[in-house]
Amino acid sequence: MSPPLSATSLAVSIPAPLDEARALKDAPVEEVLAWVERRFGARAALASSFGVEDMVLIDLARRHAPSLRVFTLDTGRLPPETYELIEVTRNRYGIAVETFFPERTRVEALESTLGYFSFRKNLEARKECCAIRKVEPLRRALAGREAWVTGLRREQSVTRTAVELAEVDAEHGGLLKLNPLATWTRQDVWAYVKANAVPYNALHDRGYPSIGCAPCTRAVKPYEDERAGRWWWEAREHSECGLHPVR
Repeated sequence: MSPPLSATSLAVSIPAPLDEARALKDAPVEEVLAWVERRFGARAALASSFGVEDMVLIDLARRHAPSLRVFTLDTGRLPPETYELIEVTRNRYGIAVETFFPERTRVEALESTLGYFSFRKNLEARKECCAIRKVEPLRRALAGREAWVTGLRREQSVTRTAVELAEVDAEHGGLLKLNPLATWTRQDVWAYVKANAVPYNALHDRGYPSIGCAPCTRAVKPYEDERAGRWWWEAREHSECGLHPVR
């Protein structure tokens, strides 16, 4: 089922896991997750926005990396469909979803001084909102971890074409960042979902291939890339929030 994974691109700042990760260059996702279980156990975490890729990883991890922790960033502006899926996930897989919120005082100051839609004014304002609601909570979520797993795929957008299986996350102290679905296509993802009856966000059936905060996400047109519905008023090269810096 799993397509082969690409060669890894790791900086030498991670000594022990470096050679081990390189050895996984042709391994299927199941083997990558099994290695995460052996190497890190509960010291690794899966970051989930509860998009379809993350649901695939959660489903695979329950069998191949059961110690992997799952966390999400609740920005306070998620669509109700996302909260519904989180509950379905908790009940179906019997897992705790660690939830990290933005700092209350920073959100209060942002909205009190700049309003509720400051992120639409310009790129800098949008990045400030993302920094408060996402980037800072992620920093807390990754504190004390040794590795984290994401659902990034190269095919998702022009900002992700260089995504590799493994990276050094210099933004968070040099821990290991793994992207097991890097080479998967959209068809691969949905084939797995259908074959394994994996639950997914109802918004996917309404034309939302990528789902984030409700005010910043819309459905896409058939000819648009998967992240065209994120911050659609900006240029495509700006379709990241800061969680995954573009290199």
